[in-house]
Amino acid sequence: MAPVRVLHLHSSFALGGKEARAVRLMNAFGDSARHTVVSASPDELSARDALGRAVVADFPQDAPPLNGLPTPARLLRLARYMRGFDLVLTYNWGAFDAVMARRLFGGPPLVHHEDGFNADEAAGLLPRRSRYRRVGLPAAFRLVVPSERLERIARDAWRQPAARVARIPNGIAVARYAAPPSSDAIPGFAKAPGEILVGTVAGLRAVKNLPRLVRAFAGIGTDQARLVIVGSGPESERIAAEARRLGVAGRVLMPGFLADPARWIGLFDIFALSSDSEQFPISLVEAMAAGLPAVATDVGDIPHMVSDDNAPLIVHPGDEAAFAAALASLAARPDLRRAIGRANREKAARCYEEGGMIAAYAGIYGEAIGRPGAFKRGAS
Repeated sequence: MAPVRVLHLHSSFALGGKEARAVRLMNAFGDSARHTVVSASPDELSARDALGRAVVADFPQDAPPLNGLPTPARLLRLARYMRGFDLVLTYNWGAFDAVMARRLFGGPPLVHHEDGFNADEAAGLLPRRSRYRRVGLPAAFRLVVPSERLERIARDAWRQPAARVARIPNGIAVARYAAPPSSDAIPGFAKAPGEILVGTVAGLRAVKNLPRLVRAFAGIGTDQARLVIVGSGPESERIAAEARRLGVAGRVLMPGFLADPARWIGLFDIFALSSDSEQFPISLVEAMAAGLPAVATDVGDIPHMVSDDNAPLIVHPGDEAAFAAALASLAARPDLRRAIGRANREKAARCYEEGGMIAAYAGIYGEAIGRPGAFKRGAS
């Protein structure tokens, strides 16, 4: 059977949570598909470095732009481009014009994915975008979301019928996170005896509110702790400035983007998420699989993702004192860190193994093109 020709349309293909999931799926499908990836930000393609050797993927520079006014002429160009593929996969608001292009001008089967919101919708949905989604989404074979909150938004705010919406929780290869990491897994870092490492993994963007995490870290009251912020993005200097202002710059490390979290996330003692908006963060699942306790803001599905033992450490986004107190309680109690970490690892193994996620996506994609079983697990 010929490989399925799949077009991926992303707002960015820089490796983050949703891109990491897309890469895992591409790797899992191996040579059963041939992929073409278009990013609305052509320079943000770092996720391609994580693709396996069996994956055939093109990154054309001459595709119609995903950005711009949704004029009929521009949408028609998008629709004509999409006709060269068996399946179109669109990701989030930055690629939604392609959904509208198919709505107006037809084309191959399309599956749309929504994973969350940028800073401009973190505090609430923009009505004009909700209206645009309502008009365009009937073009999608399925709208796939990872979280219960997004499923409710799709049904209520975007007025989508239940049959069109599929919720697939994010999954990972949980067993890979059980092995202890090497001490030098994070470049430029060596963990001192007795040191407590608070860590996070996030794009350095405003919606992640990492200055909030720096302030909470500065307030935990021990010089035996260090903060590691893994990720890249435009907020880097703002985060560093906050660390300097609070006198903790010497204990805050920002190594940039690091591939393969299973190799290094276990160096953390405490995982922390300070975001204003999340849905179903893969980084939290990775931390749980590594046996870490987590302090996080009460956004998206986070309160339901963690184990019951971890639930008291999920705090309101506006309560920075509670965030700092939760970090301090874990920093002072290695027994508590171990107990909560065990409970989180057990829940990750029980609920977030990637095999079920991959099978669910393969089923939807195969159904969309009328070829059940077309997306077979292959070598990566």
